[in-house]
Amino acid sequence: MADRSPVLRIITSAARESLKPLGLAQRGRSRLWIDDHEWWLGVVEFTPPRTAGSGLYVGAMWLWHDVDHLAFHVDAVRTGPEPFRTEDQFTPLAVELSRQAAANVTALREKFPALPDVARYLTSRPVRRGFLWDSFDAGIAAALTGDPATARDHFERVLREDPLAPWMVQAQEKARELHVIAPDRDAVTAWVTRAVGSCRRKLRLDPVTAAIS
Repeated sequence: MADRSPVLRIITSAARESLKPLGLAQRGRSRLWIDDHEWWLGVVEFTPPRTAGSGLYVGAMWLWHDVDHLAFHVDAVRTGPEPFRTEDQFTPLAVELSRQAAANVTALREKFPALPDVARYLTSRPVRRGFLWDSFDAGIAAALTGDPATARDHFERVLREDPLAPWMVQAQEKARELHVIAPDRDAVTAWVTRAVGSCRRKLRLDPVTAAIS
């Protein structure tokens, strides 16, 4: 297997040129870059293939999930992988990947400029049985934007799923709690604010004080 260290160095250099001017931050020395919007993240991963090289994965993460790892709750693009053979061969490929990443980060920002846009997107997606988080996210977004009837409908879909794993049981416990408070927008906002704050701490992100909007 080829040495991966030149791959990471080349990717990092290319990403700094394309992503840093947009305000994204690299996660340590990893292949991950973060576009921080306080209650949601744009996540860029220059995904490693089985052999040396890189692909690209860009998506959005809702921090109300309150987890200790980065996740893709809305996928924007998946590209590659591009193989590494030599530095001269791979460098222009890395530059192109980083430019694609920048374009897709910009597209995510344009897609989700504010909470109402997120709510419209999440609540308009076709219902997919078995995709519990789709309904969970749509319910939260609807409740946050003052649509308790739609919120409760989506939470009820979560509750109708068969809880086949512990994480599903936990998701349903949250959905049940949110179903009760859905008509109280302030209570839902407080719930989400706590979850976002907890998630940011787990991800070692700076605390924020701005209201969800």
